Formats: sequence, structure tokens, C-alpha cells
Amino acid sequence: MIGLGSYGYTAPSSKKINAYDVPQGVDIRGRFDEEFAKILTKDALQFVADLQREFRNHIKYAMECRKEAKRRYNEGALPGFDPATRYIREGKWTCAPVPPAVADRRVEITGPVERKMIINALNSGAKVFMADFEDALSPSWENLMRGQINLKDAVEGTITFNDKARNRVYKLNNEIARLFVRPRGWHLPEAHIFIDGEPATGCLVDFGLYFYHNYANFRNTQGQGFGPFFYLPKMENSREAKIWNSVFDKAEKMAGIEKGSIRATVLIETLPAVFQMDEILYELRDHSVGLNCGRWDYIFSYVKTFQGHPDRLLPDRGQVGMTQHFMRSYSDLLIRTCHRRGVHAMGGMAAQIPIRDDPTANEAAFELVRKDKQREVKAGHDGTWAAHPGLIKTCVEVFTNTMGNSPNQIETVKRDDASNLTEDDLLQRPRGVRTMEGLRLNTRVGIQYLAAWLTGSGSVPLYNLMEDAATAEISRVQIWQWLKYGVELDGDGLGVRVNHVFGRVVEEEMARIEREVGKEKFKKGMYKEACKIFTRQCTASTLDEFLTLDAYNYIVIHHPKDVSSKL
Repeated sequence: MIGLGSYGYTAPSSKKINAYDVPQGVDIRGRFDEEFAKILTKDALQFVADLQREFRNHIKYAMECRKEAKRRYNEGALPGFDPATRYIREGKWTCAPVPPAVADRRVEITGPVERKMIINALNSGAKVFMADFEDALSPSWENLMRGQINLKDAVEGTITFNDKARNRVYKLNNEIARLFVRPRGWHLPEAHIFIDGEPATGCLVDFGLYFYHNYANFRNTQGQGFGPFFYLPKMENSREAKIWNSVFDKAEKMAGIEKGSIRATVLIETLPAVFQMDEILYELRDHSVGLNCGRWDYIFSYVKTFQGHPDRLLPDRGQVGMTQHFMRSYSDLLIRTCHRRGVHAMGGMAAQIPIRDDPTANEAAFELVRKDKQREVKAGHDGTWAAHPGLIKTCVEVFTNTMGNSPNQIETVKRDDASNLTEDDLLQRPRGVRTMEGLRLNTRVGIQYLAAWLTGSGSVPLYNLMEDAATAEISRVQIWQWLKYGVELDGDGLGVRVNHVFGRVVEEEMARIEREVGKEKFKKGMYKEACKIFTRQCTASTLDEFLTLDAYNYIVIHHPKDVSSKL
């Protein structure tokens, strides 16, 4: 229990009221729930409000800087290494030593903060579970608050789940994965909590509530004196990393724990950030445990960064893999950068899921996973990601075959050859073709993912892959790019322009979705609403920054303060 200043213990009131007890300037607009109230305590909300008040202007400035960078890119500029920070890139500094609790991260599993998912992921045999408030979660009030409850129970070791349909109770094993938490990106608001008359910053809500309730227990159990541990998404430069570092400093000071207790891995998943990897690590050097190749978002960011460059059109998304020169260069430079600075270089996501009704297709999928993970470990990555518990054993075997008993490759694989990588290597145009099937798949996946997101699911199995917001974003921006520049489908001999067929493709793919999911599910689901949003974004004259920013308005539900206990 935090016991400093205004964060001291407040005795629970015996009077039952259907409203949250909030500090001055805080307004909760999500529905009241007695379980949620155990998370939304007055002191926890005060902590979040203090973070918001101290850092909101820094965040707003960082978002304005993003807009300015976009303007420059749209006018023809290219991202690149900053001459002003060469001294950081060429310096001999290192990050703080990696805590023993997370020295071995050879396989990490990711997933939303759902109760059953948390238990299965922690029990999966992976070294780390990244519990996700971001791309794998639809940020409804219910999902966010239940996610905080679930994580608190997980840290306390008391989490269980009674699956009545299967007549089975899920609980934690004796040995479980280390828990990392990924809050939302800087750009996303939390419209159910207002602070001083404006929506809170989503990531400060996610971080603040989780840290406040769990830091002491986590350090005593999982962290071996360190923690909590985090993943940080969507950053574009070191300025944004500096804000996170200041947030961590403030949280540690408030809690009375040592500077550098909190540790975080940054996802390098935007094109501008690949040119700032040293600088990002430098700003977080007391709190860093590495960088991760967030490759799906990275592809999305490549299109978004070059939205004004008709000479940089992507081929079908299935052709933009790690064998593309710009993707391989990004991975190699990340490994060299991390190992020079003494931290983990984490590989990308294996999005495949087991195909239970087709052994031949299942083996082919697993072979793709094996080859991808062999490439990563031989390149020097210290660990990798998987989206499904069924992949963990295969991934562990691949990494262990190369690494043996070593917890990581930080000291043994320096990748000095990657010091020769240039801006041109990182920006090389991807090779490949564009096909009608690629257009159809983008349309089908984008609409189905968005329909699931609108109804509360942010991680969706589609066509034997686990789709999240990042893969849906690729589908959206790729179609937008093809429409904007009148792309011709050149890969299957059709030679038709996307503009001439997109309307018909949407109609035909909606009919196919209805056949695949069945009339009843299609009728109950939000497929038509998703289709409208997705089509509007694909055909907009200017590219929306994020699919989820627009869609978020459809899942925000405000309740009056005197809300009934029946809600």
C-alpha cells in the first residue's frame, strides 16, 4: 500500500453509494461498478491526475511535433539520422544492467488483458507474457477496468477463471511467465475519465492504475526487487521516450522505490523511430531492457510516413516480410544498437495459430514459424514473440538450439557488420506485385477486424492468423495508398485499376463474410457499421492517423453520475 502524502490509505466508507469517490478535478463518466471502484480509488485516481497534470503539455507538444514531421514528409522529405544527436549514437555509454528476473526472454507471448488469456499465457511456458491494453484490446470501459482487476489478481497470484461451458477452472501453475504490461500509445485518449475538463491520456491511465495497485507485490514476487515491467508502443522519437522516462522517475519517487526499478522495452514500430534507436535508449538508459521489432506496425508506419510519395507504394502485404531489404536492415540495426548498449534485442511476432482441422496446413504454418525464428536467432535476436500458446514449444526449441543455456546473446553477437547500414538501406523500396487477391484480403480482414473491435474484441483469429490493430492498419493504409495513386493490379495479369473495382470488391467481400460467419452472426455483429468506417477511411482524401481513433467514438459510453446499481 502506498503511504506517502496524499497517497495514504483511505478507510472505506460504510455508506453504499453508486458513484466513484474521486479527487478534485476528476470526473468518471464510465458506468459505476463496485469491482471497478476497487481499482478507481481516490488515491489511485489522484496519482493518475498528478501524472496527467505534470505531463499533458509535454504530450501535446510531442503530438504537434508528429504533425510537423508528417507535413515535412508529405512535402517530400525523408526520415533520417539526426546530425544533432550524432554524439549519442557514437558515444560509449550503456544502459543500466539487465535485472536477473528478465535476463532470459527467449520467447514472449502477447495477448489482451482478458482473464482466461492472462492465465493461459502465464502458464504457456513462455518466459514473458506481455499483457496488452493497446493493439490487442478494444478499449471499452468494461475491457479496461476488468483488465486492471485481472492484472491485480494475477500479480497477487489469486487469479482464477471458471469456464462453465467447458466445466473447467483455470488457475496459475507454480512456474509462470514474467509479466510485462503494454499501455496505449501517447495519441489515444481515455474518454471515460476526464481530468480538469479534458479526457485523460490513455497510457497514463493504463500505467498509473496498474503501477499504483501492483508495484509493491510485483517487486516482491516476480521482479526480484525490480519492476514493474512495461512495453512502450508507437513512439516516433527520443522526445517521446524522454516523457516516459520522466513518468517512471515520478512514479518511483512517489512510491519510494529506487530509481531504475521500473524497466521497459520500447517497440520500434514506426519508421522515424528506427533512426532514433540510440537516442531512445539513451533517454531511457536507467529504465531500459531493450527494443523490439514491432514489424507489423512498422510496415503500417512505412506507408503512413510515405503517404505523399507515389514512388513508394507497397506490394501485397503478404509479400512484405523480413526478407525485404528495408525490413532486414531494420532488424539488423536494432540488434547491433541494443547489444552495443547492453540490452535485449527482441524479434517480431509469429502471428500464426494452430490449424486443428488440417494437419498438412498446420505443419506448413509451423514450418514458416520455425524458419522465421531461425532467421531471428541466427541474426542475433535475444528472444521473439508468439501470439498463441500452441507456438511456444516450437519457438523455445529454435532459440535454445542456437543459444543453449545462455540467457541471451547480448555479449556474444555484436553485429558490428550492421554499422555500415545507411539511411538508403532502411528506406529501400519494397519489391513485389499487387494483386486482386491482395486487395480482397485487405478488405475482408480490415472489415472483420473492425467489426470485432467495435463489439469488444481486439485480438481476432482470421484465416489462420491472429490479427490485431496493427495488421488491420496495414490493410487500411495499403488500400488508401492504392486508391490515392490509382494503382494498377499488376500481379495477376488483370491490369485493372483499384479505383475501378474497389466498390464492387467491398460488396462481394461483405457477401463472402456473411457466408463465412453465418447470417445470424452477421446480423448481430457490427459488420455493416465496420464496413462504413473502413470504406470511409480507405477513400478519404487525407489519411486518418489511426483506424482506432475514429472507431473509438463508437465504443465510448458515458453514464450519468447518479447511475443505477442495476447498470
